[in-house]
This record gives sequence, C-alpha cells and structure tokens, in this order.
Amino acid sequence: MSSKRYNNLPKNTNNLQSDKIDNILNSIKANCTTKFDESIDLSFRINNKQKKNEINLRTVVNLPGGTGKSVKVAVVCEEGKINDAKEAKAYLVGSDDLVEKIENGNLDFEKLICTPAMMIKLSKLGKVLGPKGLMPNPKLGTVTNDIVKAVSEAKAGQAEIRNDKDGNIGLSIGKKSFEDEKLIKNYKAVMDALEKEKSNLTIKGDLIKQLFVTSSMGVSYKIKLDKSI
Repeated sequence: MSSKRYNNLPKNTNNLQSDKIDNILNSIKANCTTKFDESIDLSFRINNKQKKNEINLRTVVNLPGGTGKSVKVAVVCEEGKINDAKEAKAYLVGSDDLVEKIENGNLDFEKLICTPAMMIKLSKLGKVLGPKGLMPNPKLGTVTNDIVKAVSEAKAGQAEIRNDKDGNIGLSIGKKSFEDEKLIKNYKAVMDALEKEKSNLTIKGDLIKQLFVTSSMGVSYKIKLDKSI
C-alpha cells in the first residue's frame, strides 16, 4: 500500500514529453517531500544487446560537484606507502595485516584501493571482494601507485558506471540540497564519460536507449537525449 505522501506526488510523469535536465530539476526537488536529504538519481537503459557481443560498461566518473556522501576508503599497500595513505585520510590502511583482516571478513569500507605490488595478494580474495563489488581494478583507478590521488578522488566524489545484464545503469549525481549548477555539472560529467566509453566500443546505433531522473523517494521524469550518445 502506498503512503499518503507518495499518493500526493504527480502521476505518470514518465509519460510526459522528455525534456532537458535543466528544466526538470525544479519538479524533481519539489517532489522531495521526505524529511531527509534525498539523492538525485539517474536511470539508464543502454543498447547492450548487440549481434556479435554484449556491451558491458564499467568505469568511474569524477563528479565535480561531489556526491554529498562520506566514503570509507581502505588502502592495501607496501609499508613505505602507508604514511601517504594516512595523509590522504584513508579510513583504513594496511599491508599484509589488512589483507588478513579482509580475508577474515572485515569489510568495513566502501572502496578499496591497492598498489600493483599488493594486488597479487588481494586477487586471492575474489570470493570475498567480488560479490561486494570491492575488488580493485586498474580500469577504475583503484590499482595504482599514486595512492594520494586515488584516495583524494574517491573521497572527493566518484560514481561507478556499470550496467547489469539487462542493460540498466543506476547512479546518483548528488542530493536535493545541491545547487542546480552542481547537479548539472555532475550530470554532464556522467554523459561525457559515457560518450568517451562509446568511442571505445563497437556498437551499432545509439548507446543510450532511455534516460530517467528521479529523487530517491520521488517519481521519474524522462530526460531528452543527445542523439550523439
């Protein structure tokens, strides 16, 4: 049964004509009627079913306006880089000791960064880290010797772009409390990242089939697509 709050929201908004996100944000924010700072979320449907192969996207985008979230970043590195990770204000830092804690189920973090030299030890923990989406990956910038940069970017605001088997992608571009300018900058950063990914793919037709925006407890609106993506 829907709540009174939800029943008071506009109906069938996803059937409205698509529009630019700049023109939709006022409506999205007006629908944020909960007591907490709702997130502003994008939902994509991509054209992942190709004749010769299935498209699998996985990348990260640095959001210039941040995410509005505090991210717990863990770093596994050599002893000589531990101070760098601590100075970058990583939440957890360690070497073999942290690998052992992770192996024993200590997963009190949301992003894991690892140096290439330590990756061989973490690679054995795929069954622990993989299902949680925590396994470091060079393509995502989480296997690197530049610990300070990786931790700083993770804490400043990153979003992962990854489609499921049905071609759906969901990610947040900020909070209701963000100024529209910040949300629009984050949105454009996501679209630029997808355009870059498309150029690296062999794909027939457009990459994005549909795009909706909503708040975490609101209703969705269709965004007008740039047909170049």
